[in-house]
Amino acid sequence: MRVEIHGHRGARGLWPENTLPGLSRTMELGVHALELDVALTADRRLVLTHDLTVSAVTSADTRPLSPGDPHYPYVGKPINSLTLAQLRTLDVGVRLPRHPDDPFALTQVPMPETRMPTLGAVLGLVNAYDAEGVRLHVELKSDPTRPELTADPDLFTEMVVDELDRHGRLDNAALLSFDWRILGHAARLAPGTRRFALIERDTLHWHGCLGDDIPAAAREAGGTTLSPEHVMVDERLMAQAKAAELDVAVWTVNDVTMAGRMLDLGVAGIVTDYPDRMRELWRERGLALPDPVGPLRPVGV
Repeated sequence: MRVEIHGHRGARGLWPENTLPGLSRTMELGVHALELDVALTADRRLVLTHDLTVSAVTSADTRPLSPGDPHYPYVGKPINSLTLAQLRTLDVGVRLPRHPDDPFALTQVPMPETRMPTLGAVLGLVNAYDAEGVRLHVELKSDPTRPELTADPDLFTEMVVDELDRHGRLDNAALLSFDWRILGHAARLAPGTRRFALIERDTLHWHGCLGDDIPAAAREAGGTTLSPEHVMVDERLMAQAKAAELDVAVWTVNDVTMAGRMLDLGVAGIVTDYPDRMRELWRERGLALPDPVGPLRPVGV
């Protein structure tokens, strides 16, 4: 079985997360899959952002879209209350740590004046690279406990599926969510597309009573892969996942010793902020490495 390296938010430990330059460099480094996050704006555009409100860590205001814009400053505002044009004024290329020992601020290369991209722009970028060997893992950000911040799950899923289909990527993508309502709708819309049931201890209550067999519940909800937080992974969970016929892709693992333990347990994929570290571990273990994607060349060269 191939064991995969999944770049988390591109490669958050190396470059600004969920950005075109960060995703470009991650593809050129070499990963099996690019993981990214999407949310819906006030004008129904799909944008890359991990948070349902504009993060003060990953985003900085530069100017209002127009003089006297009542929504300005945009940092801290809900994504679904702002238009794409407003969000595009933000600088998302410099991480602003809440505390001085933020590990990502210490290792991430700043890229000032980077703008928040749309999902369509990312798909265009991947197609420009002709990166058929890189699967796109699109996490749909949805929180059923905060409906005021969250798009209708059916509409949201349909928009993402349509965008992937429009760019010819539906067969080489995966849809991910902690909100398993999205997985069920995705199973009806795009049964051939992989669906990752994200799970962590803090959101177990979103799904009601799961019983003691989380993988079986994830499969029933429409998942084709179980993607748990690494602290949840043990021999029992792996045995349950095998019984449910689900692969396990574990997140977010940045320590190579921990990654080695996960590999020993039999996970099929490791989601990481540092795919460079995982590539070294893969070499040491003789695992098949993902090929780097060649850099884009200027037209006519």
